[in-house]
Amino acid sequence: MPTITIFQDDLKSLLASDRSTDRGITIAQLEEWLMLAKGELKGHNLETGELRIELQDSNRPDLWCCEGIARQIRIKQQGRLKPYSFFDKKPKSPHHLIVKPGMEQVRPYVAACTAKGYRVSEKGLAQLIQTQEKLADIFGRKRKTVSIGIYQLRNITFPVTYELVKPDDVRFTPLGMETTMTLSEILMVHPKGLEYGPILAVKSLLPVLRDAKDQPLSFPPIINSREIGEVQVGDDELFVEVTGTDLPMVMLSLNIFAANLADRGATIEPVEVQYPTSTMLGKRVKTPQDFGKPKTIRTKAIEQALGQELGETVVKQALESYGYDVSAEKGSVKAKLPPYRHDLMHTMDVVEDVAMSRGYAEFTPVMPTQFTVGGLSAIEQLSDRSRDLMVGLGFQEIISNILGSPDHYSGFMRLHGTEWGRTVDVDNVMSLSFSCLRQWMLPSLLRIEASSSRAFYPHRLFEAGDVAIPDDAHELGSQTETVLGALIAHATTHFSEIHSSLDVLFYYLGKEYSLEPLQHPSFLEGRAGRILVSGKSVGVIGEVHPEVLERWQIAMPVAAFDVNLSKLAAN
Repeated sequence: MPTITIFQDDLKSLLASDRSTDRGITIAQLEEWLMLAKGELKGHNLETGELRIELQDSNRPDLWCCEGIARQIRIKQQGRLKPYSFFDKKPKSPHHLIVKPGMEQVRPYVAACTAKGYRVSEKGLAQLIQTQEKLADIFGRKRKTVSIGIYQLRNITFPVTYELVKPDDVRFTPLGMETTMTLSEILMVHPKGLEYGPILAVKSLLPVLRDAKDQPLSFPPIINSREIGEVQVGDDELFVEVTGTDLPMVMLSLNIFAANLADRGATIEPVEVQYPTSTMLGKRVKTPQDFGKPKTIRTKAIEQALGQELGETVVKQALESYGYDVSAEKGSVKAKLPPYRHDLMHTMDVVEDVAMSRGYAEFTPVMPTQFTVGGLSAIEQLSDRSRDLMVGLGFQEIISNILGSPDHYSGFMRLHGTEWGRTVDVDNVMSLSFSCLRQWMLPSLLRIEASSSRAFYPHRLFEAGDVAIPDDAHELGSQTETVLGALIAHATTHFSEIHSSLDVLFYYLGKEYSLEPLQHPSFLEGRAGRILVSGKSVGVIGEVHPEVLERWQIAMPVAAFDVNLSKLAAN
């Protein structure tokens, strides 16, 4: 979870409109207020007033700064959010940023604004830099989807152009350096170029921001120009831009920066971004912009989740004092997040905000009315018994993630396009390495085996855990079942060796089984079988196909079985 550093007097100045801050902010008061932001005080330096705060919500990047925490507290104290006029779509922008054709190949989206009237203080600059780094590294996934630049506005002549150039056609002095460099030299020499250069897949043409006088502003997402992009204490006119590959994330990041600077007293002026082709927000996009949409929530759903009858009026008041724009209707409320938030994905998100706004102490705890005694389910008892037996047979247990990649669960296993290769996919994934749920246990075992080539052989591994099996007939489209997988790897392993382990396992489990020949892409033909109990299939066993071992880069033969304990418990 993000941990940020702020200063007590800086927080007080941002809460100046609240009378309770006239006497100063006590640590006890701060800890109480931090509950509104799901924050926890982790450290306090009495001499400097420095506070270390850990935020418990990775979906609220607006809170990863002093301004965001102060804003959330201030809204609660004042009862509602004072609107930011610059988010209005109507006023025309005096500044333009032109996106040239071809940017869709590398980093297609950009948003920008100007901020005038706030003279940057030492602590204010520290917060700008911290917010920039937190948003780019955590929210922007190490600058892959979002990167941010802040500049001295007085040195920029509009319109600004966002375009692709040849690596040696543009030269400027990057931040942290004394000499002028080309873009290709920055990638080879500058620390930021070495760290973030791999983000730019197309190296023949590279992105650059330039003003009307052809002055380079930055080489996104790598580094700013030192001449224009080095903001210093005392500057009172700033230009902020955000580039990235995801338009909503780019827009949200700029909205957060605009709100933060406005809270410090700056006047925000929008910038009109002109795209060569239409985007989800059009061809001409005024930034910053409130692009959120309202969501209608049934009051009964909120009441059922919280266990109290509240009514539309109470719910409306709670959400308004948490920053929402709310209108009450009969039996429901129409709620819209403030422009610096974009985390409303489910009704429970609204429920949580109602609870935090009212305070958890407002809810009366309800004790259980029935006395019950807990116990292990039948499948857990069978799973524990199977683990004990496998350890007794000389196997070593592993524990791995249920999430993985389609390549590992299907591609490496020669299952693409087959019924065995179907997986449950995850929407809105952050990484392709964790984009689906495993449908059987063997790939997880092979992943460990592939990393264990230096350990003494033989290797005897097993795991008992959950898998997600696609099932179109099921109301959720899949079923979660418990599966036991095991493998043996050494130079002379064969079908009979893994078969003997399966035989002993079933003997001590008190289960009778039989095998029938099976053609399975992951196993050698003629060396694989289906495990049957009472005539029903409960798993597979066999010698792993050499092509599978080659894809996993496993040098030793492997024999394995995969038994569905959920089906075994039902027989």
